[in-house]
Amino acid sequence: MLFNIRHLLCSIEIQRLGTLSKASEYIHLSQSALTQAINKIEQQLGHSLFNRSTSGMFTNEIGTIFLERVTRAFDHLSQLSVVLFDKESKRQTFIRSLTTKQLIALTTIVETKNYTEAAHKLGLTQPTLGKTIKDLEFITEQKLFQRIPSGVEPTWRARQLARAISLFLSEINQGIDEIQAFDGIRSGSIKIGSLPLARTKIIPDVVTQLLAEFPNTKISIIDGSYNEQLNALLHGQLDVIIGALRHPEPSKEIEQIALFEDNLSLVTRVDHPCKLLLQKTIDDIDLNQFKWIVPQLGTPTRTAFSTLFTSRGLHTPEDVIECSSLVAIRGLLLNSDRVSLLSARQVVTEVQAGLLEVSEQPLLNTGRAIGYTLRKGWKPTHIQAKCISLLNQMQNDLN
Repeated sequence: MLFNIRHLLCSIEIQRLGTLSKASEYIHLSQSALTQAINKIEQQLGHSLFNRSTSGMFTNEIGTIFLERVTRAFDHLSQLSVVLFDKESKRQTFIRSLTTKQLIALTTIVETKNYTEAAHKLGLTQPTLGKTIKDLEFITEQKLFQRIPSGVEPTWRARQLARAISLFLSEINQGIDEIQAFDGIRSGSIKIGSLPLARTKIIPDVVTQLLAEFPNTKISIIDGSYNEQLNALLHGQLDVIIGALRHPEPSKEIEQIALFEDNLSLVTRVDHPCKLLLQKTIDDIDLNQFKWIVPQLGTPTRTAFSTLFTSRGLHTPEDVIECSSLVAIRGLLLNSDRVSLLSARQVVTEVQAGLLEVSEQPLLNTGRAIGYTLRKGWKPTHIQAKCISLLNQMQNDLN
């Protein structure tokens, strides 16, 4: 559901000032224009936002819920305006001049990095899309894209604006979810970033419990690299990331909540030729005799892998297969004599099926904190808060 930005601004000012006349004077719009703006929003929502009386206009319960989200949404644009402009007058003009069409156009081009693809995705002609961006560049007083052979490259300011827009739209969508919850509609949405260890049990268990209470919830579980998921979280495109935590924290704008500590183990196929060897104490095993499958550099498991060798005075192998997909790792282990470094929790199903085997000796000093990551300042809806509550309730079971 897309709203007119100016209409949303009108609703905030009416809530703040309490009367149409005061809001009209402040915004420099006629009272009839303000009335039309509020009526349009209420029509889109299917709810009245204000109680009208001779003494003024005051938000009802629905209005308070929704306009809190609208205010939070505009806070993201206001924070960006401080970066763009020195003068308060210019900041206000910037926000009041934005259109929903411009916001959607910018985020789509930043995502696709191609005007042709973005125009097709939005159902627009390229000249129309180009004019929309030109208008936005005039408002921001910034060049937003640079031409490159493959399409366009967003400038740093364009990326900042895209993030603010994503957070703006996320807040509005959460406001719509909260109105539906108020109506007794037990639905909503949550977008979960899934890191490797969380995919086998933590996320399935949480999602199953969440759907048992809120069966109409729209749940999106997104795989991908940590950096991709962190970027999505910071843009409001993910609500939570579940899996191995990062230390030090890669951004000052996130908070990490640990649920349990998890150690790694050597994992092979059941009929691996070194099966008996793997039953020995780890300190007695020559780790350099194996061919390895490990995650990419920069991941907690890859760091633990390197530490495992250096702490024993061994050369860290370089002829490794880098892979973070459990499905691919399982296939590689089953069809080769390679060894991988995994959490025993990740391969419970494969072990129970008699496909893979976990070394009896867990590897000391390979512990990683497992938990979830949120964006600071994030205000969850009721359903999103329930998901976080379920994660916290799992803590005792997982330790």
